[in-house]
Amino acid sequence: MTPNFILAYVSDAAKSAELYGKLLGLKPVDTSPGWAMFVLPNGINLGLWQSNEVEPAATAPGGMEIGFPVPDDDALHATAKAWQALGLKLVQEPTRMNFGLTFTVVDPDGHRLRVFAPSQAAVYSREQVEAARA
Repeated sequence: MTPNFILAYVSDAAKSAELYGKLLGLKPVDTSPGWAMFVLPNGINLGLWQSNEVEPAATAPGGMEIGFPVPDDDALHATAKAWQALGLKLVQEPTRMNFGLTFTVVDPDGHRLRVFAPSQAAVYSREQVEAARA
């Protein structure tokens, strides 16, 4: 079984869909009151579900992190500037960590969005991936 679906509980699905549409450069494939669904180019599905409509009842929104890889440090800095211009709150300035250069913002519901330019140590070979599946 391979997970390919991320659900984020949000306070306002329409507003979150508008924001994530800008961040992802995509339109949702499905919307209804309290719901929006994006299908990402890599096949992962991102659902934004209004928290007061989740069954069974959900905990408060927030508490999730989504990673967004970028090709290099310049792209990371450009993304940080663009996302701050959208009003996202920066909670971690661009910082070099063991997996590469990274920064973190939070969306209006407190979900953490981490952008990172992977270091060579964070890039897994096909052999490593295959061995983990065995």
